[in-house]
Amino acid sequence: MLNSLEFTTRIKKIMDYHQLSASLFADKIGVQRSSISHILSGRNKPSLDFILKITTEFNDVDIDWLLKGEGSFPKKTAKKEVTSTPTLFSNPSTNDEKKIQRIVVFYSDGTFDEYRK
Repeated sequence: MLNSLEFTTRIKKIMDYHQLSASLFADKIGVQRSSISHILSGRNKPSLDFILKITTEFNDVDIDWLLKGEGSFPKKTAKKEVTSTPTLFSNPSTNDEKKIQRIVVFYSDGTFDEYRK
């Protein structure tokens, strides 16, 4: 069950972190300003759509933290290992006997494009 008081505290923490007033926060997530006011005052409970708008707009907000207070804010992101992306003309296998020299794409209107290494 969602604790409204704790939820509003976490909303305020997001607003403070991003230096947003309630009005600017509402504009940023695409809801009416009165919706924010009613949620912050405890008059209304947030809808699922409201919660998803927050987590979509603010990548640093973890939904578990927002709903249950679990985890941390801003959420920690794991660093991804950068690897090279193979191209159509590179051969990732050790067998270098076969290499792509050209690719031809034929379109339904009779035209074509040709790509060479």
